[in-house]
Formats: sequence, C-alpha cells, structure tokens
Amino acid sequence: MNLWARIKSLSPLGVFQFGWLFLTHPLYIRPTWIATKRTFAICNNLYGSNHHKSNKANAFRHAFWNLLICKKVVKGGKNLEKSSIFTQKVTDLYEKATKNDIFDQAMDLHNNKIGRMLFLEFLDKTETEMINLVQKRAEMAKKVAQIEEIEKYETELVYITE
Repeated sequence: MNLWARIKSLSPLGVFQFGWLFLTHPLYIRPTWIATKRTFAICNNLYGSNHHKSNKANAFRHAFWNLLICKKVVKGGKNLEKSSIFTQKVTDLYEKATKNDIFDQAMDLHNNKIGRMLFLEFLDKTETEMINLVQKRAEMAKKVAQIEEIEKYETELVYITE
C-alpha cells in the first residue's frame, strides 16, 4: 500500500486528530512527511512488499520510521526530547487511527518505541549506518505469539509471523 492510500484509509476522527497535531506543530509537517516517504522507499527497496506483513521487515520499518522522524524533526528544533515526544504522538496516533488488529497494533507500538530509543543511540550515525544497524536489530527480533509476550522484550524488536 502506498503512503497516500494509507492516509486515505484513516478514519475521519484520525484525520481530524492528525490535522490538529500538525496545526499545533506546523514546522514538523515537512520533516515527518519526508521521513515517512523515505522510510517507505527504503523498505520497498530492501523488502519489496514484504514489510506490510507482521514480520521482521515490518519491525524494521516501524523502528526505522520512528528513528528517522526523530532525526528529521530534531534538525529544525535541536531539542531531542521534543523530537521524541512529537514522534511518539504522531506515530501512536497513526497506529490508533488505522484499522489494525490489536495484536498487530501492540507490536507496531512496541517497535515504534524501540525506534525512538535507538534515535538517542544513533544521533551521530549516517542514514546508511542507521539502516544497517536497524536491519541487524530486525534480524535478531523476537517472535511473539501473544500480546503479553511483547513486554518481555523491552529493548528488542518483535514480530508475529515469519
């Protein structure tokens, strides 16, 4: 699914909430859009359409997406905490506004959080270095069979299916 199709699939309430979030943070619209488009381009290149499943490629996408939004947003404001907080708001809102299964949503929220944690570790890294490092993390992701298992892996990416 392409980015525009994802946006069009949001509920009316989700569209309103995104609108409000970006109205209150107008300088973050462009970096968020750029990071999102770039993440999809990288994932399509690395994984084809495979990153749309609940697998390791999807874990990579969510972690890298959050990491890249943080990196792009912080360039404008230079405040690491604000960048991370905004990224959490926008990505959590996205996860809640899309119509995902609850297990998939929990996995995505967890992997988003890991991406924001990696942001602080990877501040001085290039995009290529970040891609390689997140890919290594994704390869070591833990398979989970139930929502309750996700919280066991506080610092690791998780996935549901092969």
